[in-house]
Amino acid sequence: MATTTSQQISSSSFEKLREQHYNATVVSVNRIHEMLMRIRIHSDEGPFDYQPGQYTVLALGAWEDRFDQPSEIEDEATLTKLIKRAYSISCPLLNEQHELVTCQDCVDLEFYITLVPRPDHESPKRPPLTPRLFALRKGDRLNMSHHVVGSYTLDPVGSDDNVIFAGTGTGEAPHNAMAAELLKRGHQGKIASMTCVRYRQDAGYLSEQAVLNERYENYRYQLYTTREAENMDESHPDFVGKQYLQDIIRPENFVREFGWHADPQKTHVFLCGNPDMIGIPKKGEDGELEYPPNPGMVELLVSQGFTLDQPKNPGNIHFEKYW
Repeated sequence: MATTTSQQISSSSFEKLREQHYNATVVSVNRIHEMLMRIRIHSDEGPFDYQPGQYTVLALGAWEDRFDQPSEIEDEATLTKLIKRAYSISCPLLNEQHELVTCQDCVDLEFYITLVPRPDHESPKRPPLTPRLFALRKGDRLNMSHHVVGSYTLDPVGSDDNVIFAGTGTGEAPHNAMAAELLKRGHQGKIASMTCVRYRQDAGYLSEQAVLNERYENYRYQLYTTREAENMDESHPDFVGKQYLQDIIRPENFVREFGWHADPQKTHVFLCGNPDMIGIPKKGEDGELEYPPNPGMVELLVSQGFTLDQPKNPGNIHFEKYW
């Protein structure tokens, strides 16, 4: 692991800080491409007790170098602190024998992370975490909270309910964990998992998803893109335009893509990722929900008869904001 170029603190002091704060080890790093990775981490404290869909916190010291450039932090107080960020726990889906695995089958935790660089104009006193995570290699140390939290879980789903997972980018992570759990249970309802990315290369679980599609009759994974040639070039022989989940969730499109009708009386929908995709409403002065100008998934689903899950008012639309 690299150390900072700052001369304010000695290397021995950095080692002491690592010993003080770090409690987990990188087991493997799978770089899908330079901006996307799957990383597995082993906690010194042993296995975690948590539900698929929940999240925990990863952290590295601000003294650690970014993968793309040395760290230059002049504020010593900031330099010695941990940079923290919450991440949903993903799931490898298959083991080396191509057998289905759930989170509880894995001693290590898997995370699905995209690089979020710091803009040039951002203050060096606010160092981001992901450029440091992308510098990690097998055997490196970091901090991982043993406290796993979140209400974005399968608790409301009955054994015969249909389930729709809709995510953008790495918002697929908790859906992988929940889908694997449902399949391992022998879930009787239908399961549709759809993910939207810019390019196909931005989907890090395609090979595993292809196996699940073939193996389970009630499971269907579909990937949609917005920047491939068939999305942008009208002269392309397979031109489809930009494919957004807000379009796919419309009843006629959903039936065409997945082969079944999403009945609000027996279907739960889980949304994770870009807030614009989710379309999270806010309460107006009159107490009524007000939706964003461009319809998101919540508004479209409500128009189909679904209800938003809220405190003290359970519904069948569940969401997890990713930023």
